[in-house]
Amino acid sequence: MVACRNGDTRRNFLTVVSVVSLDVAARAIASPALAQPENERPKEGDLLVSIQSESPVPLQPKDIPSGGPPVVAWPMDGNLVRKGSRLNKVLLLRLDPATLVGITKERAADGVVAYSAICPHAGCEVDAWVDDQKILECSCHYSRYNPRSSAAVLDGPAPRALPALPLKIVDGNLAVAKPFTARVGVLPT
Repeated sequence: MVACRNGDTRRNFLTVVSVVSLDVAARAIASPALAQPENERPKEGDLLVSIQSESPVPLQPKDIPSGGPPVVAWPMDGNLVRKGSRLNKVLLLRLDPATLVGITKERAADGVVAYSAICPHAGCEVDAWVDDQKILECSCHYSRYNPRSSAAVLDGPAPRALPALPLKIVDGNLAVAKPFTARVGVLPT
């Protein structure tokens, strides 16, 4: 075998280089500074814009229909709309504040609540609104969520509630108060 510095063998040297390289790669993946800005999850202060809008106009509570259906939105930082990842899709609902339960009241802004549009069961989009019950539904496997109570699972195979996105009002516009309350999408096993 070829000897390296300090008597280490080539194999040991390559093992150390591999471990260090993996550590550097893991840090790069985990570091938000190295991520693409349009892929980053919503951050405090981001405004919300409708995915249907031709131009990125910040949404206001009055833009969200009272009692549903939800408006699907993207977060926006300045002029950058964070639409590079479907995991950034947000469901916005304006509900009667008197019907909001527990911490949902604290996360709402003028009765508007926000949840991830991605079902934690299989990663499908939560794309249905059951108007007569005022609940959200994933049409892939029929998980149903109560938006008045932290998007708790009412029935279906979803293992947990939809992550909430706490909101606030900034200059009349809906803005992110804090990041998602949990990891968006399917959790690794």
